Amino acid sequence: MTERKPRVLLLFGGRSSEHSVSCVTAAGVMHAIDRDRFEVVPVGITRQGEWTLLTEDPQDWALNTGSLPEISDVENPVQLSTDPNKTSLMSLSKSIVSELGEIDVVFPLLHGPFGEDGSIQGMLEMAGVSYVGSGIAASAMGMDKHFMKVVFANAGFTVGPYEVITNKQWLRDSEAALQRCDSLNYPLFVKPARAGSSVGITKVDVPSDLRAAIEVARREDPKVIVEQGIVGREIECGVLEGRGSSHSRASLPGEIAVAANGHTFYDFEAKYVDGAAAQLSCPADLSDEATAQIRELAVKAFDAIDAEGLSRVDFFYTPEGEWIINEINTMPGFTPSSMYPQMWAKTGIEYRELIDELIALASERKIGLR
Repeated sequence: MTERKPRVLLLFGGRSSEHSVSCVTAAGVMHAIDRDRFEVVPVGITRQGEWTLLTEDPQDWALNTGSLPEISDVENPVQLSTDPNKTSLMSLSKSIVSELGEIDVVFPLLHGPFGEDGSIQGMLEMAGVSYVGSGIAASAMGMDKHFMKVVFANAGFTVGPYEVITNKQWLRDSEAALQRCDSLNYPLFVKPARAGSSVGITKVDVPSDLRAAIEVARREDPKVIVEQGIVGREIECGVLEGRGSSHSRASLPGEIAVAANGHTFYDFEAKYVDGAAAQLSCPADLSDEATAQIRELAVKAFDAIDAEGLSRVDFFYTPEGEWIINEINTMPGFTPSSMYPQMWAKTGIEYRELIDELIALASERKIGLR
């Protein structure tokens, strides 16, 4: 009897504003994953939270001619079994529940709230299914730019000046919230506290524009973080968990240079729509000492939040040679052209091999407390 291939459920789409980015990420993984080793089960989540079995053709979910893919039809509704002793995918078609087979590993290619913030990780833990990436707490901390900075500061990292404005604070006294930001030097970057892909971010050069920028961020998240702009180069580093008790591994660092083209920073359009807007240099033009420093710091940040699987850690490198941590992303963009896979390719682990390694790490990790 032939032994079956491990079944990997690619989970993408989702309820956040990064729905389409997730689809593009899934297209990259679908195209590259080793079909000789794995059976692929693509499942999409609509913006309303419905799960559906989808096609395995990467072109259906790729970024084509500037248009963003979308999961809207639910022709084959599915759900994971709620019995942790049965890691099965269940069909809900025609109101009849039937098993579609066992799932060995879930690869949650989800960005933003309800996917990257511990929500889906908690559901998978309850279902008893192995999955790629960080667990509940690390995912939640990695998603919340406020709590992330608190943890990093406590771990000894240098963190840039910032203010946090919660929903209640803004509704109770928006003027007081604005006045707290007077301590920060312009330009400021106003961000949703729990969003990614540069969605809802505004660069603010003068105080008169601050209120409007906060309202833009609040459309994505009622909790807003206002960060003081840092003078320095933006350097990023990929981290890959070590096998067993081995130390985590850091890629060579990369640097993004943003062309003008109307972009004042690395915004959503520059990342995903305008192909000529940004260029990655990897390895970044750094001294051997600085390269060693950022690789060590990236692993330290990964360990500080108890991350697992993969993360991309972003820093500012000041003219004075100081490293200021910006953020950690526990489910970074994962298309072949995304920074995380590119940095690892330059370090010696190609895209397909990286996918294999992440699935292997998920497979050997136990569910529950660890």
